[in-house]
Amino acid sequence: MNRPLRRIAIFCGILVLALLVRDNWLQYVRADELNGHEYNRRVQIERYAHERGDIIVDGHPVTGSVRTTGSDFTYKRVWKNGPMWAPVTGYSSQAFGASQLESLEDGVLSGNGDQLFFDRTLSMVSGEKKTGGNVVTTLSGAAQKAAFEGLGSKKGAVAAIDPRTGAVLALASTPSYDPSVFAGDSLKDSEARQKLLQDEDKPMLNRALRETYPPGSTFKVVTAAAALENGLYDDIDAKTDSPLPWTLPQTSVPLKNEGDIPCENASLREALRWSCNTVFGKMSDDLGNEKMIEQSEKFGFNREILTPVRADASIYPEDNRPQNAMAGIGQASNRTTPLQMAMVAAAIANDGKLMRPYMVAERQAPDLDVIDTHQKEQLAQPLTAGNAKKIQQMMETVVNSGTGTNARIDGVTVGGKTGTAQHGLNNSEKPYAWFISYARTASGSPVAVAVVVEDGNANRDDISGGGLAAPIARNVMKAVLDST
Repeated sequence: MNRPLRRIAIFCGILVLALLVRDNWLQYVRADELNGHEYNRRVQIERYAHERGDIIVDGHPVTGSVRTTGSDFTYKRVWKNGPMWAPVTGYSSQAFGASQLESLEDGVLSGNGDQLFFDRTLSMVSGEKKTGGNVVTTLSGAAQKAAFEGLGSKKGAVAAIDPRTGAVLALASTPSYDPSVFAGDSLKDSEARQKLLQDEDKPMLNRALRETYPPGSTFKVVTAAAALENGLYDDIDAKTDSPLPWTLPQTSVPLKNEGDIPCENASLREALRWSCNTVFGKMSDDLGNEKMIEQSEKFGFNREILTPVRADASIYPEDNRPQNAMAGIGQASNRTTPLQMAMVAAAIANDGKLMRPYMVAERQAPDLDVIDTHQKEQLAQPLTAGNAKKIQQMMETVVNSGTGTNARIDGVTVGGKTGTAQHGLNNSEKPYAWFISYARTASGSPVAVAVVVEDGNANRDDISGGGLAAPIARNVMKAVLDST
């Protein structure tokens, strides 16, 4: 072969080799990346060519799939009572992706996950129609309804947990939204989503998991736990070293109580019953910032919680002495989610054991065979059983004859703590109303609840945890008790 032909042959060989290398690179190295690329419409078309699996509550689906018209996507997602369940399910949109359980459990719901490989292969062989699997939640429909309807037109959130297992029973947030209004990919869907994003009340914000508030006086049960665990006090009915007035350390500012309540040297029981700021502020200062942080973190503060949906970290901060005293009564830079405060109540109700919160009980294949089942797990031991029982006595006093009487349930032992949390510069904004609680029967404590209400329409003097939040908590607890 002459030299020019040899050069042409070599050049052509190099081109063929380059083509083979490029083809293998695309097929094997970048295959997953290209399959999941946002502009790969063929993948999206296949994704919506079959019905999506359902999210199950109490044995019934709260989601579904409907056929579409005028689109190359065959099915789109719908929800039953979408605003009530959106804080749990999240959304699944042809145009905007998915969130929360719809996103985290997409492999099962879409039928494309590795867990369903055998089912997909079997469907191909048998010719059966492909469908997604189901996600069975721990949620109680009755408790969720009580929480959602209790909040009503008010802004706020509710989180309820089974203290014995960590199972999430309710997760409500208001105002809410209907994920169905932007489940498609039309201009109408886009406009609906944009309207929600521009709403100043933030209906798409999951306040139960993603909003942190000053916990107010509900945090005093954590301060009480720290005092008992660190040996500062032992007898909940003995007098404390709590003078009145009491001045914040390193300042000339007296810490005030609400009204003329008996707080001077009040016992732990009476201080919680009447919610004495001076007693718990001094208690936090006596313990010091390091011990308060340590106790808070045992309950779950200062880290994100996965349920599997991510909850923002609640914060007990490193701070100076006066700010630590204020944080000990749930103010200053102390911030928490409703889920975190439900965990606090749950740990106390469960004799000091804090179980890891979860809301997926099991995953099912399309034929309803169980793929996997959740195994309950202890997350921490924030306090001893003995000290937990002491705080139970204190919280039950709050409900029986203190600030939480609106949470009473006939024939049931209820423990609780009210809170009215200040916020805004110099307390300029209307306070948040809080209530945390648990219900206890002869067989244990099946429910612990945290409620926070941001009622901008209420008169400032009418905002209280006992008045606004406790009745909601009561109804949620009663819904759980009535359904067990």
